[in-house]
Amino acid sequence: MKKFFAFILIVFVVSVVVTLTYVDRALFKSVVTESVVFEIQKGGSAQKTAQKLADQKFVSHPILALLAMRFYGFDKNLKAGEYLIEKGMTLKDILQKLTSGKVIMHQLTLPEGLTTAQMLALIEQNEFLSGTVTQNVLEGEMLPETYTFAKGKTKDSIIKKAKADMQKALDEIWQKRAEDLPLKDKNELLILASIIEKETGVNAERQMVASVFINRLNIDMPLQTDPTVIYAITGGKTDLKRSLKRNDLSIDSPYNTYLYKGLPPTPICSPGKAALEAAADPAQTQYLYFVADGKGGHRFAKTLSEHNENIRLWLKK
Repeated sequence: MKKFFAFILIVFVVSVVVTLTYVDRALFKSVVTESVVFEIQKGGSAQKTAQKLADQKFVSHPILALLAMRFYGFDKNLKAGEYLIEKGMTLKDILQKLTSGKVIMHQLTLPEGLTTAQMLALIEQNEFLSGTVTQNVLEGEMLPETYTFAKGKTKDSIIKKAKADMQKALDEIWQKRAEDLPLKDKNELLILASIIEKETGVNAERQMVASVFINRLNIDMPLQTDPTVIYAITGGKTDLKRSLKRNDLSIDSPYNTYLYKGLPPTPICSPGKAALEAAADPAQTQYLYFVADGKGGHRFAKTLSEHNENIRLWLKK
């Protein structure tokens, strides 16, 4: 009987050694022939992960993957998320990756000059964000930026980050503003910056454009800026998709800066940091007018006669 038990013990030990040797060899054998994305769902168990590893041919059988995870302690440290499994990786490399938390990061760019409605549409449409938008967002409240996140991040979390970043940018830029600006508070700075953002995309021109509007505000002259009229027509929900007509300039709206002096009641888009900085620190000029130069920029003028000549040149071009 003792010999029988000794034989059984030997068989068991040999079996364990053979199994562990096989597992160990499997761990160090390259199993990835091309890079792929491997995802562990939230709440995913070691058993489900082992099955998925076998389904994707990274291991011959899920039991082998499970044995490897449990023997080396990977099963208790698996982290949910998307992982890039790269060509040439071994099973051990894969398991180390799945416990590292180094998930794939996605990006969402909210460009300068979009309205809140347009930004929210981009967030809603993003396939890697989860949940629905429940945040109340005012016009111009989110900072245009590229936001990085892991799959499953909530849409509301991106909005909260964009709102916090805008407030931080406003606070910092307002503190550094030029003296004697005809702006009462940060909100007026944001409104002016939104107009500048819509008027020019040329970095070198932003402070010049800002100076025109500051000069007009200082002498109580109407801003007469087309983007505010467009906002009056669309409400920031869509693009106008046509040119402004003469009749549009008579629309009765507080956003019509041809009819009403001063700034409109709210921003008309979300300005970027460059536009905010231009509004806070405009160029020192005597310009009161500007018009497109036909090359993507603008010509600036101090007097109406100069401005009319610039218009003639633009029409000729």
